[in-house]
Amino acid sequence: MKPAPFDYVRPTSVAEASVALGRRGATTAAIAGGQSLLPMLALRVALPDLLVDISRLDDLKIVTRTPDSLWLGALTTHAAIEDGNVPDIFNGLMRRVAGQISYRAVRNHGTIGGSVALADPSADWPAGLLALDASLRVVGRNGVRVQRIDEFLQGAFETTLTTGDIIMGFDIPAPPKAFRWGFCKVARKSGAFAQSIAIVTQVGKDGPATAVLGGAGTRPHVLTTTAKLLCLPAGTEEQLRAAITSDLVSLFPDLDAYQTRMHTANILHAVREMRIQ
Repeated sequence: MKPAPFDYVRPTSVAEASVALGRRGATTAAIAGGQSLLPMLALRVALPDLLVDISRLDDLKIVTRTPDSLWLGALTTHAAIEDGNVPDIFNGLMRRVAGQISYRAVRNHGTIGGSVALADPSADWPAGLLALDASLRVVGRNGVRVQRIDEFLQGAFETTLTTGDIIMGFDIPAPPKAFRWGFCKVARKSGAFAQSIAIVTQVGKDGPATAVLGGAGTRPHVLTTTAKLLCLPAGTEEQLRAAITSDLVSLFPDLDAYQTRMHTANILHAVREMRIQ
């Protein structure tokens, strides 16, 4: 199929883009890398009256490293992260996540901001940024606001973005030097949408830990019981399995037996990878 007819503009500033996206009486959509939107246009799943091209806005491409954090502009591509063209302060975790996204052609154009804005339950970056305790800055008709990623993600393809809003970028706290991580992803084939995304992080061998699961529900979630157990050096795998089961039952009560086994195994793989670091 071919896209339905639409108007197209290429703004020269974020403010101009916000005004265009907020145009009254029009259904608008922003396009940057277009790796999700273009197929939706072709299938007429998305039917905008106006397409706003933000791909050349330099303010959305800024990457800044400070002693306390990393700022990633929303137009940072998956490939730029995979190739190490942005500061690698997470011992390779972000490069690993980026390198597992779809195919290289997609990673060359797809952006971290586009991934989060779409909020696909199978997407990698919502889970990855949740595991790294990231926040994002959004500019719109009501000014600028800063939100934690877990507050921004509302559900499947649902966020707090409103008409005229644009994600500027992401502020990610710098980890301690002893930071270690594990990442495991299940997909039916290379490049396919994820069925399960597990990310675990920890400071040292028994410091604060985080466990995040994506692909299991309408949005990624932090597995609090699992994370608490990871902080106990004497915890056994049997106890870990029990903690994972408790989190799955609490957060994703509609999982069937196969999905429960799959997610449990995926989280365990991520934990094992972390523990050998």
